[in-house]
Amino acid sequence: MNAWVADIEQATLDNTNFRTALWTGEHTQLTVMQIGVGEDIGLEAHPDNDQFIRIEQGKARVELGPTEDQVKETHDVEDEWAIIIPAGTWHNVVNTGDEDLKVYSLYSPPEHPPNTVHRTKADAMAAEHA
Repeated sequence: MNAWVADIEQATLDNTNFRTALWTGEHTQLTVMQIGVGEDIGLEAHPDNDQFIRIEQGKARVELGPTEDQVKETHDVEDEWAIIIPAGTWHNVVNTGDEDLKVYSLYSPPEHPPNTVHRTKADAMAAEHA
C-alpha cells in the first residue's frame, strides 16, 4: 500500500515551502502551503479538478468567481476553516493576517507532479509556465 498516515496539522505547520506535495495518488493529491503576510496563492482555476483547502494557521480572504475578471464572492476565513472549490471556479487565497498562512489542500484528480516542492511562489509560477 502507498497510503499516507501522519498528523496533518503538524505537517502543515512544519512546512516552510510555498508548496509541497506530501502525497500523490491516482485520484487525489495532498499538498501543504505557506503563504507570507500580504501574499497570495495566485488567481487560478482548475478546469478538471475540485479542490479542498483547510486553514491551519492564519487569516485569509478567499476570492471566487466564474471568470478571471469577475470576483463574485469574497469570504474572510481563519484557523480551522475549510473551502471547497468546484472545478472551473476562478479563485485566490490572500493572506490578510499578521503571520504566515498555513494551509493544506486536496486536489481531485492530482494537479502537480508527485513530490513537487516549490520553495517560493516564483518557483511555482515558473514551473507552471514551463
